[in-house]
Amino acid sequence: MDIVTTPTTPDGNPELADAAPTPHEPPVIRREDYKPYPWIVSETHLDFDLGLDATRVVSKLTVARNAKADPADTMRLNGDGLELLSVKVDGEVVNNWRMDGDDLILPLSSDAHEVEIATEIDPSANTQLMGLYASGGMLCTQCEAEGFRRITFFPDRPDVLSVYTVKMRGSAEQFPVMLCNGNEVATGEEEGERWAEWHDPWPKPSYLFALVAGDLVSNRGTFTTMNGREVELNIWVREEDLPRTDHALESLRKSMKWDEETFGREYDLDLFNIVAVSDFNMGAMENKGLNVFNTKYVLADQETATDADYDAIEGVIAHEYFHNWSGNRITCRDWFQLSLKEGFTVLRDQLFSQDMQGEAVKRIEDVRILRAAQFPEDSGPLAHPIRPDSYREISNFYTATIYNKGAEVIRMMRTMAGPEKFREGTDLYFDRHDGEAATCEDFVSAIEDGAGLDLKQFRLWYSQAGTPRVTVAQEVVGDGLKLTLSQEVPATPGQSEKKPVPIPLRLAVHSRANGATGPEQLAVLTEAEQTFEYPLAGPDPVVSINRGFSAPVRIKRDVSQDDLAFLAASDDDPFARYEALQELAVGHLVAVASGDRSDADRAAGEDALAKALGAILTDDALDDAMRGELMTLPSESYLFEQMDRPDPARIHEAREGLKATLGTTLASEFHALYDRCEAVPFDGEGARGARKVKTQVLTYAAASDPAKAAELAAHQYDKADNMTDRQGALMVLCGLECPERTARLLDFYNRYKGNALVIDKWFTLQALSLHPQAIEHVKALAKHDDFTLRNPNRVRSLYMAFAGNPQAFHAADGEGYRMLADLILELDPINPQTAARFVPSLGKWRKIEEGRAEKMRGELERIAKAGNLSRDIYEQVARSLEG
Repeated sequence: MDIVTTPTTPDGNPELADAAPTPHEPPVIRREDYKPYPWIVSETHLDFDLGLDATRVVSKLTVARNAKADPADTMRLNGDGLELLSVKVDGEVVNNWRMDGDDLILPLSSDAHEVEIATEIDPSANTQLMGLYASGGMLCTQCEAEGFRRITFFPDRPDVLSVYTVKMRGSAEQFPVMLCNGNEVATGEEEGERWAEWHDPWPKPSYLFALVAGDLVSNRGTFTTMNGREVELNIWVREEDLPRTDHALESLRKSMKWDEETFGREYDLDLFNIVAVSDFNMGAMENKGLNVFNTKYVLADQETATDADYDAIEGVIAHEYFHNWSGNRITCRDWFQLSLKEGFTVLRDQLFSQDMQGEAVKRIEDVRILRAAQFPEDSGPLAHPIRPDSYREISNFYTATIYNKGAEVIRMMRTMAGPEKFREGTDLYFDRHDGEAATCEDFVSAIEDGAGLDLKQFRLWYSQAGTPRVTVAQEVVGDGLKLTLSQEVPATPGQSEKKPVPIPLRLAVHSRANGATGPEQLAVLTEAEQTFEYPLAGPDPVVSINRGFSAPVRIKRDVSQDDLAFLAASDDDPFARYEALQELAVGHLVAVASGDRSDADRAAGEDALAKALGAILTDDALDDAMRGELMTLPSESYLFEQMDRPDPARIHEAREGLKATLGTTLASEFHALYDRCEAVPFDGEGARGARKVKTQVLTYAAASDPAKAAELAAHQYDKADNMTDRQGALMVLCGLECPERTARLLDFYNRYKGNALVIDKWFTLQALSLHPQAIEHVKALAKHDDFTLRNPNRVRSLYMAFAGNPQAFHAADGEGYRMLADLILELDPINPQTAARFVPSLGKWRKIEEGRAEKMRGELERIAKAGNLSRDIYEQVARSLEG
């Protein structure tokens, strides 16, 4: 992996030709250049002298030549911004080392050595929040992907596994709690100084190292594993946050039990700690035995957290816990294999959440996320396979493709194998590779062998980018149905030619005439075009295809509004029912936004949607959680992806117009439904679904009768006894010009101004609102006393929400684009990893109408020419311009 190329500018990218040179031209790392590290680091001993402004680190590494690697007479130890104090080899100070950029190159003459390195760092100056940094008076770490090199010099790559022993010391007053990976083996206090020693018996890569020291308290519990091991559980937080940790602790217990029952995975230490940190780039981190979490995914109570927050906490805690096996016990050989741990673990947390929350609604939520985040990624300049071939900055590849599409690819293997055979494959994977740094190929081979599948062609899913498009044609032949399926994988940057991939499609044939349904079938499309034959269930056949979203593909078919309305009202597969209504709405809205519908056709489309939605509103067999999903129209961003060079303003006008029509046409049904749901107490049966439905009703009312919506939303806000109702009401009020809006926004702020997570919601609701002055509101909020660029949650709460506001962000004069580019340039020197997350919003310039495209591209070019860019920003901007 040390063999790289460093081009001055990407080939064929004239936009960057005049850009000022960056201080560190980002090298290209290629998967094909992987070589095993020449040294084995069997043991790592770390000694920390802790301080917020100065921390001294002494590392002792037991190293030996790796017989499986090419021999080397030097050892490359990665570093980043470290102050080197001393180097010893076998107890003797040496000075024959040299620096290669930030890396330390140390000559080693024998087959085995003990290397000791002393460094000093300033955690309080670490605004990148990678490595060891200070957060609100405490010290914590984030080492994935390459943060450990900001703590000490080390071979900071995932295939170097070592057993860690850590000792730390510091002020007993400042750091009364000291945590690390593994189990605590000794602790003490002398003359105002506290010390603690921790040992992790399981070899791990440096990216899984974790240390936390500060004034914390814990919500303590226990869990007894299936083989009788009693595990101590702790959720560590600041004292004032302790009452909001019960849900997190219970979620951890559920996760441990579920993983034993579903995947046979038992926890392997005596202690499991979770720490909540307010300054954190990510959602959470699975460090062995010491998970570090963003407070957003730990703290919850009825007053401050929504139902969605509760679900997210449960899912994220499960995700990080499941990593103990799918990520920690078996880790990645190199960062190109990132989806090995992330895709598999996302699938595991999705299956867990399905069992906890209900399969149908959870599946719809997962697909909505995939389509909102990953489908656009697959069709844009940043498209990449789930196992990339190259990168310049690995933090840019923590993407929806790696996580969400990676999960869908593994889910397809599970669909083809069946749950029982898939479990045999995962058992084989865990048995074969426990304690190793593995590859995606290792996983696929284990599923292939354990489940008895032939996955030779399936491996193309790992190497090809792009979302396949499946075209469906049907023909009645005698008493059967002939179904012709064809597939195309569109060209993506660097991949112009694609091969057909196996696509498992669950389907069933309905009869619209008699309402009968044939048995569900699994058709696996492996060729560019194939024909399948199925018996009819009766006259007027209607095909329900990609049931449960069995494959992450786009379906194209010529289907009538009547057939879609039938599926939306009658399909026995909940996802297919949702999908039919979405398809009906998308077809109508795209035609309206494109100007392709006559007044008569528009009226017919609205009538069909009103009938379908009306059936959903009055269907007593539906639970309200599912009803709330079926009431949700396709998002403007999803509609954007369905069109060629669309005008976002026309999409917005079409969608709001449809909401207004439906709100008016179904006003009595909506109000009756609202009244019924309002009567459900907070913890009554179906209460969560009822709360979801109430907010959906308010959104339709806001479009059709703003004055009535303002009155109803204000009433809901004032009487709310939970955050879901209060936030839902305020969301609607934020988009209206009415006195109720100002009064409730002020009340919300004064009520929660001491709670950072809830104030994040306050920023987000205003940045996402449909209010015509949303841009001016965002500008004002950026100057608010509570806004800071140094906290990633706060930055995302305002600017990520704004970038997701189609109406405001895509203002015709380009002001939204300028605001985001200004943010990127200002944030990059502070926290490049967070800053880089905003570049893809500008990278859509090739897909949008020409006037806005020119403005978006202009802002990317302005960023490129600014100079002194981080590797994170440089790569994202370069690829967005050249893609």
